[in-house]
Amino acid sequence: MPQHIAIIMDGNGRWAKRRFMPRVAGHKRGVDMVKEIIRACDARKIGFLTLFAFSSENWRRPKDEVSLLMELFCFVLEHEIDQLHTRNVRLRVVGDIGAFDEKLRLLIARAENLTRHNSGMTVSIAVNYGGRWDILQAMTRFMREHPERAGSEIGEADLAPYLSLHYAPEPDLFIRTGGEQRISNFMLWQLAYTELYFTGTLWPDFDAGALDEAIDSFRQRERRFGRTSEQISGGKS
Repeated sequence: MPQHIAIIMDGNGRWAKRRFMPRVAGHKRGVDMVKEIIRACDARKIGFLTLFAFSSENWRRPKDEVSLLMELFCFVLEHEIDQLHTRNVRLRVVGDIGAFDEKLRLLIARAENLTRHNSGMTVSIAVNYGGRWDILQAMTRFMREHPERAGSEIGEADLAPYLSLHYAPEPDLFIRTGGEQRISNFMLWQLAYTELYFTGTLWPDFDAGALDEAIDSFRQRERRFGRTSEQISGGKS
């Protein structure tokens, strides 16, 4: 079983459009599926779940849609976090949250503080996040704290603790719903050896059964990490 699953939740708008509904209806339905997938991952003993909720590029969307997304995020943090806390889930929010208004930043801080000692699965929500931003901010923080290293060689082990998801193992399985087959600047560093799974299922329809299909696909793959099949199986290379 994968221990860390990362998901790009794509297709909310198209799901609503096909039903002649406003896009916000798709986003609200998408929140319901977030709750279902969290429950499903928890039941399957998956330790880490990372969800791409809002990318640094999503600011380019119509202003009214961005505003509704921010309101929806606030609503979820206000009304759903206590349930997650009761179920021993730890919530982390990763991304450049400095771009959000004070209310949202305070709600994020409250949610993280409330659940910080929980020992169950960790759910990370990536908001105003981009993989390139993550690497750049990690490098900036490293150099700020270690000015004496300027001009010297820096290794992966030096930079890794400064990445947004430093507390989690690299994802075993990446899922993107909605039919697109790209990673869209999501976790560029962490997805180096992750198994990729793309599905045409729109996020509001991606239920526990669809999650199991993705996990079944993952379990049929051989993960070699640069080695040969014979090395993995114990034979000669």
